[in-house]
Amino acid sequence: MTIAYTIISFIIALGILITFHEFGHYLVARWNGVKVLRFSIGFGQPIFRKRLGKDKTEWVIAAIPLGGYVKMLDENEGKVAHEDLPRAFNRQPVARRFAIVAAGPIANFLLAIILYWLLFILGVNGMKPVLGPIEPASPAAYANFEQGETIVTIENESVASWQDARWTLLRYAIDQSANVKVQTINKNGEINWRQLDLSHIDPDKLNENFLGIVGLSSYQPILKPVIGQVVADGAGQHAGLLAGDEILAVNDTETHTWMDFVQQIRTNPENTLELDILRNNQVILIAITPEKTTENGKQVGKIGVAPVVNQSEFEELLVTVSYPPGKAFQKAIEKTWETTILTLQMLSKMITGDVSWKNISGPISIADYAGQSAQIGLVSYLAFLALISVSIGVLNLLPIPILDGGHLMYYLIEIIKGSPLSDKTILIGQKIGLTLLFTLMTFAIYNDINRLITG
Repeated sequence: MTIAYTIISFIIALGILITFHEFGHYLVARWNGVKVLRFSIGFGQPIFRKRLGKDKTEWVIAAIPLGGYVKMLDENEGKVAHEDLPRAFNRQPVARRFAIVAAGPIANFLLAIILYWLLFILGVNGMKPVLGPIEPASPAAYANFEQGETIVTIENESVASWQDARWTLLRYAIDQSANVKVQTINKNGEINWRQLDLSHIDPDKLNENFLGIVGLSSYQPILKPVIGQVVADGAGQHAGLLAGDEILAVNDTETHTWMDFVQQIRTNPENTLELDILRNNQVILIAITPEKTTENGKQVGKIGVAPVVNQSEFEELLVTVSYPPGKAFQKAIEKTWETTILTLQMLSKMITGDVSWKNISGPISIADYAGQSAQIGLVSYLAFLALISVSIGVLNLLPIPILDGGHLMYYLIEIIKGSPLSDKTILIGQKIGLTLLFTLMTFAIYNDINRLITG
């Protein structure tokens, strides 16, 4: 994945998310008769601008795509002509101002619902939740899970894929639930109930291999270490590997499965390895140097070869989860709500110190996720957009001055006390808000840089 591809995927994602957010403000402002002076995607020097409509609203795309804004007519920001006073934002009743400000985050939640709705109609491909080897001395081992079982329900919620299983268990892990009921069925059709204790899962590790920490893994058909395909211009082709070659050993260490071979390659980027190859009933030696690449911030080796795969075995494990439009819309609302609650739970645990601030991701990490999801395919990219849209909606509703949530907090106080807050109070609030946001961004960028350095 190139840097250019990542940047383009990130900019497209930001453009969609910011446009929806700001269009929420714009649309409700227009509905309430407020004059909009500028609609800007991005900050800084404009690279495109055009005036449209009877109000000559200026539509702008600016050079720094890390946000946007809707500038409305307001006496607090400049002189307003007498005939335009009724259309000034500050002259609107507090209920209208509240609606205009709240429309931005609400637009992000609506976008998430639309995206999830499309995903559930198109169908999300996944793996059936069939259990692979159970990690010893893990919560799953203590709950007596067995390899080959299929997860059917978790706390009476149907589970169709590993994505469903991971998402549902994650919600209970954040609450550190001690008694999660999981229904499984084995190859003989026997139904079992497992009691999974997630109370000792470290919340700081929820962003890592969460299922691995629980002790669960997906079942994978055992692949023999036989090459089925060699990628053109890869390290494998340059070394002389051919389709049909069987890998007997790597540096005199026997390989019994394809995963044995992959592990040796991934852990040796740019280190020359000696392969024992069985070709045409003869054993030959081939030296190969895996190319270094970065995945999720970690440097790994790759040689550009794929195994011989028994397609029918894998197809039996695949599942496509889709719904008719009506049911898909219901599922989309539920998914958006669950994601919102999950985000708020994580934020609250960060505030209380139960979860480390290292879990905050900044623009670098988000750009990386954008690139990875886009590379996987449209469905993955839409799921990424929906998740980030919910996060933006939640973030903007936090009662931090200068964010939408801060303004909504001011309006609620105005409704309760019957008059607006003083300019001095609002100015102090803005300073506090800027300090909080600067601190948050500092943490996020530090975490990004730390992930790049440490992997």
